[in-house]
Amino acid sequence: MGRVKGFRLEGVLPAVVTPFDKHEEFDEPAFRNLIDWLIEKGITGIVPCGTTGEFSLMTQQERARVIEVCVDQVNGRIPVIAGTGDTATKLVIEATRHAKDVGADAAIIVNPYYMKPKGGKGIYDHYLAIAEAVDLPIVLYNIPSTTGQYIPWQVIEDLAEVDNIVGLKDSSGDLKYMMSVLEKVSDKIDVVVGWDEVVLPALAAGASGMILASANVIAPFWLDIYRKVKEGKLEEARAIQRRIQKFTRHIVATGALGPKACLNYMGVPVGRTRRPIIMGDTLSYELREELRIELEKLGLVEKKPITFKVEPEKPLTARFASVGVTPEVIEQFTLRTGEALVDPASNEVAHIDLLIGRVDGPVGQAYANALANPTKEREALQAILEPNMAVKPPTLIVPTVPVRGLREASMVYGPAQAAVAKAVAKSVEDGILPATDDIVLIANVFVHPTATRRHRVFINNYKAMRHAIRKAMEGRPTAEEAAENADNARHPFRESL
Repeated sequence: MGRVKGFRLEGVLPAVVTPFDKHEEFDEPAFRNLIDWLIEKGITGIVPCGTTGEFSLMTQQERARVIEVCVDQVNGRIPVIAGTGDTATKLVIEATRHAKDVGADAAIIVNPYYMKPKGGKGIYDHYLAIAEAVDLPIVLYNIPSTTGQYIPWQVIEDLAEVDNIVGLKDSSGDLKYMMSVLEKVSDKIDVVVGWDEVVLPALAAGASGMILASANVIAPFWLDIYRKVKEGKLEEARAIQRRIQKFTRHIVATGALGPKACLNYMGVPVGRTRRPIIMGDTLSYELREELRIELEKLGLVEKKPITFKVEPEKPLTARFASVGVTPEVIEQFTLRTGEALVDPASNEVAHIDLLIGRVDGPVGQAYANALANPTKEREALQAILEPNMAVKPPTLIVPTVPVRGLREASMVYGPAQAAVAKAVAKSVEDGILPATDDIVLIANVFVHPTATRRHRVFINNYKAMRHAIRKAMEGRPTAEEAAENADNARHPFRESL
């Protein structure tokens, strides 16, 4: 039996972010600008007040206003699927009626969360009551990572028989679940994928499109993949998905903060997220830098030109006193400093504290002294690339924790050392560092004494060193960035070690 329902849920639809100003109030002009920018990119629909839109952090009145503005700005150019989910059936009915009244084309409704039904019967009753109360196309929304439960595919199969239930967004990332849903209901309702990392296999399996957080940022890539799958050009689609896969992995992990950070980088102002979602927690500073690197690779932001000559920010602490560089010495010459932290919740945590200075200045002198007069249990070591080739610019690693055994030594002078060397070489390749012997680097390297996974120690130190180098060479964080993030800048090592 073929489809008989009128509304079609298909193509590439951003789960659009909600811009907030510095006071965490809805920024209507920024939202209107974002909508126009996305439509110019070719999106086929838009979803306000979804998960990425921070609907759960807004009042009902605020959500209603966001939907009104979205419908008004879109002005019939593409479908608007309004997020009207809430914790109580009565509240959802009210919100969905409002969405219909202001002109939304459909509503997308997450299954109940917090005070949620025990099983399928309650979920079915919830959606059926809404569908019967409001004559508007309804899209079911399965996102177990936030609701704590799946919508059972058996319930979806029953709900697909309801006239105005027209689609499902599956944000589980579980292809086995999606395959069951497609098997049961794809001839009756549209099924779209909502987990950015599995878009291609979902489309190949029969999904009709996607509603994604990353479509705020990389909609043209998704549109290309969507068209290529439609045309049967799977190899070309695979190549695109692989190119953006790392970016999508980071976006999935960062909620609304990731897309907002990217859009701000790209010159599309969308402000901040509402608390308790803050920079430095939901999205670490280092992961934000990873997103910027990926945006550069995708050609969505330009690399900043970097020059070497810069004055140090003051005051500087005595972080490098162990290699003879004191605050008084630091203030006497031109240098750069950088710091980065990666994976703080694991034993394979990496923390890099970095100095960059001229070889004929105090940093160069400290570099030579550290090699000539090693400190017991904290011996400095040159960063070496295989096979036995020192990196350029010359780089020294100094353990920040005493190395008191062979296992600890094998971690510090093994994967951590190799990671620092690779990061320096990669930074030269990317144009972040000059390939010269005129400057030297000293990296204080933290490796936890209980670290055991060598590969993870390597990866984390590689990332941390790359971030520290970029921050040092770009003079970041700037005074503005430091002031903006002062309230939520909590450094684990300052208080816990």
